[in-house]
Amino acid sequence: MADESGLERTEEASPQRLEKAREEGDVARSRELSTCLVLLAAGGGLYGLGGVLNRSLEKTMVDGLSFERGMAYDPALLGSKILSMLIDVTIAFSPIALLFLIAAIGSPLLIGGWLFSMKAIQPKFERLNPITGIGNIISARAGVELIKAILKTILVGAIAWVVVNRQKETIFGLVLESFDRGPSHLANMLGFSFLAIVAGLVVIAAIDAPYQMWAYAEKLKMTRQEVIQESKEANGNPQIKAKIRAQQREMARRRMMAEIPKADVIVTNPTHFAVALKYTEGNGAPRVVAKGADALAAKIRELASEHKVPILEAPPLARALYAHTELGDQIPETLYAAVAEILAYVFQLRSYLKHGGTRPTEPKDIDVPKELDPNNKLNEVAP
Repeated sequence: MADESGLERTEEASPQRLEKAREEGDVARSRELSTCLVLLAAGGGLYGLGGVLNRSLEKTMVDGLSFERGMAYDPALLGSKILSMLIDVTIAFSPIALLFLIAAIGSPLLIGGWLFSMKAIQPKFERLNPITGIGNIISARAGVELIKAILKTILVGAIAWVVVNRQKETIFGLVLESFDRGPSHLANMLGFSFLAIVAGLVVIAAIDAPYQMWAYAEKLKMTRQEVIQESKEANGNPQIKAKIRAQQREMARRRMMAEIPKADVIVTNPTHFAVALKYTEGNGAPRVVAKGADALAAKIRELASEHKVPILEAPPLARALYAHTELGDQIPETLYAAVAEILAYVFQLRSYLKHGGTRPTEPKDIDVPKELDPNNKLNEVAP
């Protein structure tokens, strides 16, 4: 019943909903993936550059413990020495810090991409609602996060115990190594141990990243009613659009009816079709200023009679004009001869009514190319 009522979220998020969520700063994110990449970068840097870092720090320490006698009496020289040591330490750690920074900035590109949204940092007082806060604490998402934290602790703890247990003899043996070799060995060993422990996070990240993408898609799913409403907002309400189209048709019909008194002739079927033609000298071929079928055709004939516009029965020509022209179009070239015969009669009739003389003979059996008459096509298809 829920699905039938449109209240169940069964539809995938639309592009508009995804874009709106992104504008609000809501995108798929996996903190486990970001943390894993950052720690791997730091551990890899420590393991690969541990020897160089150790030598740099050793040199800085030796330089710091050896200074000229005058520095003890000149605070300015001592301050300069300390500043120089700080710069050396910064330079020594800069490669690892750079790897750390690249991993921190680049990790969002894997899921969600970079995003900065002002809406995400705007204060929202509903976040201070204690009931909402309690709901978030006991929600399914909070339960999943708790399970992840427990599993992460167990997994990382187990890996750390295995790594340390395997290297305990080497750790105890560091006190017997020389000062030149011991610190470098210790740095490499710490880097390896760190990578081994952080490698456990890869398993969690490999599970968490797909889960976060799935959970994000599920959160943004829409009900059928929401899809319909969004479509209405994006494309317009179908009922309103239908009313607008009806109003446009009515306005076009009124404009068309206003052209009928100005027409030169109305060509009829005689009952099914009516087409009004207007010829303006120097303005090309005659144009169709009105046309209609059935009830509209009757209305055109009625209006033409009121304004004394000649009405001429020429069924093949009326059908051809109705089928092959639109309002405002010039008549097709293939109908020039037929329409010219009609207009010649109309102009002669107009002259007769104005000046008298011999009444012109109304043209009959006006020749229309068979391919333009819809009735001929129907007769060809019929068995």
